[in-house]
Amino acid sequence: MLSDYRRIFSPAGSLLFSTAGFVSRLPQSMIGVGIVIMLSQLGGAYWLAGSVSATQALATAVIGPQISQLVDRHGQRRVVLPATAVTVAAICALLLCARYAAPDWTLYVAAAAAGCMPSMGALVRSRWAEIHRESPQLLHTAYSLESVLDEVVYIIGPILAITLSTRVSAETGPLTAAVLLAVGVPLFAAQRRTEPPVRPGPQHAGGSALHVPGLGLLALTATSVGASYGSVEVVTVAFADAHHHKALSGLLLGVYALGSGLAGAVFGAIRPRGAITRRLLVSVWAMAMAMAPLLFAPSLAALAGMLFVAGMAIAPILITTMGLVGCLASASQLTESITWIVSGLSVGVALGYAMSGWVVDAAGAAAGYRVSCATALLAASTVSLALPRLIRAGAQ
Repeated sequence: MLSDYRRIFSPAGSLLFSTAGFVSRLPQSMIGVGIVIMLSQLGGAYWLAGSVSATQALATAVIGPQISQLVDRHGQRRVVLPATAVTVAAICALLLCARYAAPDWTLYVAAAAAGCMPSMGALVRSRWAEIHRESPQLLHTAYSLESVLDEVVYIIGPILAITLSTRVSAETGPLTAAVLLAVGVPLFAAQRRTEPPVRPGPQHAGGSALHVPGLGLLALTATSVGASYGSVEVVTVAFADAHHHKALSGLLLGVYALGSGLAGAVFGAIRPRGAITRRLLVSVWAMAMAMAPLLFAPSLAALAGMLFVAGMAIAPILITTMGLVGCLASASQLTESITWIVSGLSVGVALGYAMSGWVVDAAGAAAGYRVSCATALLAASTVSLALPRLIRAGAQ
């Protein structure tokens, strides 16, 4: 079964675009925390740092699908290069405004412009879909690989940004993100042989992919999954702090990501059985059940084991959701459709941060996991209610 991981790279150019896509995805995990560390290091208040970072994240969630719609309409190379140029320029402007103490509003404007960053995860998955369109098993494995790489990106990226901004200079973290973007995206765009062709479709009439039957429900599910994931991150830090070992919070979150990464690798190596909608339903309910024990964690050691198990449900949900998008959306709207799922996750993570932070402040660290459980249950309920519509839309 592991041979499938070798087989997905057999087409010429597949390893090159996947590697370039990995490099160009790192900035997505670096820029948010990099902004917070940079502004706080330069003497800015944490509320300012957090709100500027949130502005960039929300702008990306809103602008990202529009960028991807243009990609579906005009091709990857023609769109991502100018979008990346705008993003890099905006990040550099943000660094200069922060360094020279420009008015606060300039920080927000630059952060919003940085939201033009292309959704590289969607672009990479679109290429895999084009290459392995005739082999559902290999496409399943490719999506699984990308899910694992996403976990790696979100482990390495924040650590790199924090280390650079605290040990070199405040601006080095975001600056490195801009450099990686400026290098990685052109390398990715240069792989012309694997670029999906532009296909005529409803997007040429200005139609949004959200009009694809069932896609909005999947995006809503992704938002709930993201909220559960984001709340776990905040509450785990608070829980470790309450047990006087805040420094261990990074290790605990690493265990959570490890569970997801390993599950994604195994999930990609097996041949899926049954309807894909049924697999999604099982995955989201597994997440809902795996979150419940977090409410009763008696110690950090026990919490580590619980987080590992809870994390194992995340990757199968995302892999199956991306597979469902491929069933629902036409090839002419695939990139935009995937980006809506990514945007839903991003918005969910931001909501999870905010809701869990409020609950922790009001009721204590352990109570914060109620947000994780409630949003996981919401995701499972959404899929349960949406299942008939997803089946009618053509997802089998």
